[in-house]
Amino acid sequence: MTDTMTPEQRHRCMSHIRSKATKPELKVRRWLWSHGYRYRLNVKSVPGKPDIVLRPYRTAIFVNGCFWHGYGVRLEVAQIENSELKIENSACCKIPSSNREFWVAKIRRNRERDQENYRVLQENGWQVIVVWECQLTPKKIEHTMREVELLLNDNLLSLYKHHAPIHYTIEEEDAPLPMAAESNQL
Repeated sequence: MTDTMTPEQRHRCMSHIRSKATKPELKVRRWLWSHGYRYRLNVKSVPGKPDIVLRPYRTAIFVNGCFWHGYGVRLEVAQIENSELKIENSACCKIPSSNREFWVAKIRRNRERDQENYRVLQENGWQVIVVWECQLTPKKIEHTMREVELLLNDNLLSLYKHHAPIHYTIEEEDAPLPMAAESNQL
């Protein structure tokens, strides 16, 4: 199918696509907020600038669009046949046939950048959760978010297991202090 828009029209349409507060990201944020999880958005001090950061859980959540990050697309087996690049598309992501080399390179760069960000975060002790746009359909969202909740709680427990208990000593004086439930008459 050929593109029905002029290059200027296509450029204007593509330039209006947001990278923050997308519909999939809003779904995840609403679910987390309604279930008591508090978070920060697009924290610049965290490597990769994740969409959602839960500091007490030491967790970064990335909400990825299937097209922009090539969910399920096999770019590694790219072959050139009859001067046309052959790519295996997935069910939820189809690489455009026009200007195909540009899109393949762009998606490949996005994936490489994502992997580098995930690696840096994990090396710094962060848990990385990636939620894909296709996992947030009305039929799948509850299951997906329950898995995210399970990962968050598991990570929180593992953080607390690494802390040694703090033992407090109480210095006893000669006379015991009165307790709240005791009467003052002895």
